[in-house]
Amino acid sequence: MSKLEKLLKERGPIKKIGVLGMGYVGIPAAVLFADAPCFEKVLGFQRNSKSSGYKIEMLNRGESPLKGEEPGLEELIGKVVKAGKFECTPDFSRISELDAVTLAIQTPFANPKDLEPDFSALIDGIRNVGKYLRPGMLVVLESTITPGTTEGMAKQILEEESGLKAGEDFALAHAPERVMVGRLLKNIREHDRIVGGIDEASTKRAVELYSPVLTVGQVIPMSATAAEVTKTAENTFRDLQIAAINQLALYCEAMGINVYDVRTGVDSLKGEGITRAVLWPGAGVGGHCLTKDTYHLERGVKIGKGELDYPEGADSIYVLARKVNDFMPAHMYNLTVAALERLGKKMDGSKVAMLGWAFIKDSDDARNTPSEPYRDLCLKAGASVMVHDPYVVNYPGVKISDNLEEVVRNADAIVVLAGHSAYSSLKADWAKKVSAKANPVIIDGRNVIEPDEFIGKGFVYKGIGRGDKNSHKIKLRAATPP
Repeated sequence: MSKLEKLLKERGPIKKIGVLGMGYVGIPAAVLFADAPCFEKVLGFQRNSKSSGYKIEMLNRGESPLKGEEPGLEELIGKVVKAGKFECTPDFSRISELDAVTLAIQTPFANPKDLEPDFSALIDGIRNVGKYLRPGMLVVLESTITPGTTEGMAKQILEEESGLKAGEDFALAHAPERVMVGRLLKNIREHDRIVGGIDEASTKRAVELYSPVLTVGQVIPMSATAAEVTKTAENTFRDLQIAAINQLALYCEAMGINVYDVRTGVDSLKGEGITRAVLWPGAGVGGHCLTKDTYHLERGVKIGKGELDYPEGADSIYVLARKVNDFMPAHMYNLTVAALERLGKKMDGSKVAMLGWAFIKDSDDARNTPSEPYRDLCLKAGASVMVHDPYVVNYPGVKISDNLEEVVRNADAIVVLAGHSAYSSLKADWAKKVSAKANPVIIDGRNVIEPDEFIGKGFVYKGIGRGDKNSHKIKLRAATPP
């Protein structure tokens, strides 16, 4: 039996857990740990900063600081707070009380071109853990990280801060989150959990931590680096799939056909050995994961131990996919310009009503939203812009209204950038009356409206992948009195 195995045996089963980072990953993870009967107490660690300190009081009142549709989350927070099993604190010294600590802290890229991630927040978190690390504890990184980070940077910082040795005095593992906003609790419970320790004892201890919160999902053990690659690769593959349908949508527009007809046809091919994972095109890809995980994977190869054998001079298909998806907000802008030009208008002086700031349906998650680069292009061209979103309340430097009529009033162009349920019920008669334009423009980036309804009322319509409709005849109509 190794030194670490003896320490873990002496400590006994995991009873007290800490989660660093009270965001979209940390909050649901913490309350699910707290709800498991085998665990006694969970501490959520949150800095008492101007931007995020409000979460501490909200969580300790049993309230969720996350807006949007998150089934069961606020109820579960209230339940575990009332039971005394969960508490949020800014006091990192309490890490010393715990058996296991997880870190769920964002790892963005300030500039993807140089493949240097901004690990500053994660490093601060790791240092805080290291300061209060005690023998026999388990440390798990849930953040998406460059392959090699757990056994490299994280291990080094923890050892420097604690004076302890990973794999001998404490367990260390990577167990990447696999959640999507709108279904946080469901994803954690039901998705299989990838768990990779730096050694066998660390892996076993991490499996012990995560197994009690799974209902349908199973734990899949592997090495720490393999777990890091798994996470970055699965998001890179999803980004690649989205890029494939986005590029097909652009092709269909150029060829005058409907991408959704083609998608239905491709998706219909089924049978043994046939896989056609066709996703949906759209106005752009946002969020914290897909917009940067490709770059973690690319960086992992560059700092890896072996030589990469790859076609000389060829671009990475993963990075190219990123470029396609990053282009979609610019394409939405180009569609808007083209639609206005059909009416003899320019962006300069036009009013644009943007519907949706969050990057995903029925959520308040606006991290790396494609709406932002679209808005920037409109403003640069001289348009006035108003933004509506029923879920996003505050966003730095952007005024966002939850009053749809106020945003659409007198708009030359109405542009759907998010697939919120509220926009599926948008009616042409109402939109035309409020816009007070004889021929308003409508641009659909999420396939949420029926083109013929709006075209029939005199709208100039353009939609992602709708080559069959984007050059329709304009039905000249009188403006509807407001």
